[in-house]
Amino acid sequence: MNASRLIVSITTGERRMRSLVLIKITLFLIGALLTAEARAESPSVTAVLSSSETALGQPVHLQVQVNGVTKVISPQSIEVNGLDIRYTGESQNFALRNFQTSSSITLDYTIMPMKAGTFKIPPQSIRAGNTTLHTPELTLHVMDAPNRGIARGNQGATPNPIVGEDKLAFAELVVPKKTAYVGETIPVVLRVGFNSRTRVLGREPPNIGGQGFTIQKLGQEDRNLETIGGRSYVVYSYKSAVSAARPGSFQLGPVETKAVILAPRRGSGVRRMPFDPFDGDEPFADPFFSDPFSMLGERREITVKSETIPLEVKPLPAGAPLTFAGAVGNFSMTANANPKRVQVGDPVTVKVEIAGRGNFDRVSAPGLSDESGWHKYPPSSNFKQDDDVGISGTKTFEMVVSPNEKKSALPPVAFSYFDPVKEKYITLQSQAVPLVVEGNGPAGPAIVSTTPQAPPAPNSQGATSQQPPQLLPLMRERGKIVHSFAPLYAQKEFWLAQVFPLAIAIGLVGWKIQRVRRSNWAAMRAAGFQRETDELLRKLRRDALPPPEYFSDASRVVQLKTALKQNIEPSAVDADTAARVFALDEERSERMRQLFAISDELRYSGKANGSVSPDHRREALKLIESLRT
Repeated sequence: MNASRLIVSITTGERRMRSLVLIKITLFLIGALLTAEARAESPSVTAVLSSSETALGQPVHLQVQVNGVTKVISPQSIEVNGLDIRYTGESQNFALRNFQTSSSITLDYTIMPMKAGTFKIPPQSIRAGNTTLHTPELTLHVMDAPNRGIARGNQGATPNPIVGEDKLAFAELVVPKKTAYVGETIPVVLRVGFNSRTRVLGREPPNIGGQGFTIQKLGQEDRNLETIGGRSYVVYSYKSAVSAARPGSFQLGPVETKAVILAPRRGSGVRRMPFDPFDGDEPFADPFFSDPFSMLGERREITVKSETIPLEVKPLPAGAPLTFAGAVGNFSMTANANPKRVQVGDPVTVKVEIAGRGNFDRVSAPGLSDESGWHKYPPSSNFKQDDDVGISGTKTFEMVVSPNEKKSALPPVAFSYFDPVKEKYITLQSQAVPLVVEGNGPAGPAIVSTTPQAPPAPNSQGATSQQPPQLLPLMRERGKIVHSFAPLYAQKEFWLAQVFPLAIAIGLVGWKIQRVRRSNWAAMRAAGFQRETDELLRKLRRDALPPPEYFSDASRVVQLKTALKQNIEPSAVDADTAARVFALDEERSERMRQLFAISDELRYSGKANGSVSPDHRREALKLIESLRT
């Protein structure tokens, strides 16, 4: 009743306007939410192992991520002979961005190997609403561990408690393997634990020490309560990945972090009983219980550091295919092109998807196996990761090509990578995509027949017969005059007649522009390389760049000059190619190799193998300026 009186009482124009605005805003929000619900992504599933290789006694984590759902029915256990796979829990993520909802559920499993060998984890059925999804088949290689009785011995460093701090904290680095190849992405886990009797007031994110590696950004923090050595710890875990930049023997780590904790006060201890029924392990004998005011605690600043992990990095074997650009891992590829029917010179979009597990930062766009008769434009790329650190996922490339002549199919695209498990190079090649390419050149002049017409046949008298003229009778009366004249510009036929010459003119102009572009492409490409070379040389001569950027620009100038001289792609130029193209002697060839080596070391590890002095810069600039194109 009160609400009715309130509605009736709103009679002024201003209040009515406010009510209408509120109603419109409410209807708009309801419609946006309904639209967002309708646009929610369709259900999909991915599955990934924390490592495809392990040893006896070393557990591996299996994560199954289901996207586009809010509730699933998943298997609680997976039966594989030789593996103990158990369900450990699930987590749910929900987000709303630009009125589009995104939800996912992550299922966690722990795999404990029971014997050595290669195991296939079959696809698992997951019920998501009215849809049944199937995970992909996964492969796990289990090696026989030489020291089976040492728990966690091959995973990484043993937890390193702080000496003299009553085991208040520890740090460790978990590495699944001890040997790897250059460029191979190795998943690692950083673990930092604090005694549950302490209170952490503040802490820094952990970092990994060591040289010769590139380290990816830490993943999302995971917090668990674990019992280690009879003590309870709050353990913070971070997933990451490392990749070696050069071969050799290295020490990975240590993991180091700083923290401020509130710990129990140091007491004088509790006297042991003459006959201790707990054999020195009495729970109330802890100094924490000897001080009634110990809950106030003592503030301490501590540094937690783990042990280092030895890692042997092997070089990639010789005999890499021409299409190899540094990708190391296990990948698959699909390719497609659209549209399927075009004219000569029209663009064709080629979409290539490379999925799998490895160093996606070195996965570059594959090229056509036969580029003759095609004009290629720079590709674009997009990466969608399936895990926390970007080791597994799908990288999508879109490149535009245009045929310069009639073609019946798009050549296959080729992509090469090195498989560290099989220890060999693998080249993936797609199928040729059928296309219909039609020519659009101007038609030739019509051929006019010159065959003379037969003369009229003579009649029987020998004379040619003549047709009598058909004359109209004379008009003796004037007809009715009808005034129907209209101006020329007002007649429909006049404007229809203008369309044809206009279309022909536009077609000729477009054909001419396209022809000029094709003829000037090589010159424009060379001019672009020359402009980039001049700009980089000006930056190098100013000598104001930090060492990583300076030597990166120096190696880029060498690649551009070599490309201008030899008409090849700059990205395919290395030290040996530049030395061969410019016919360098042995001394300058060695300086060229040192230039590229310093550039690679600074790019991947941030430091060179030795100090980089100003003399190195001057020698590099002198070597670059001596290259004549």
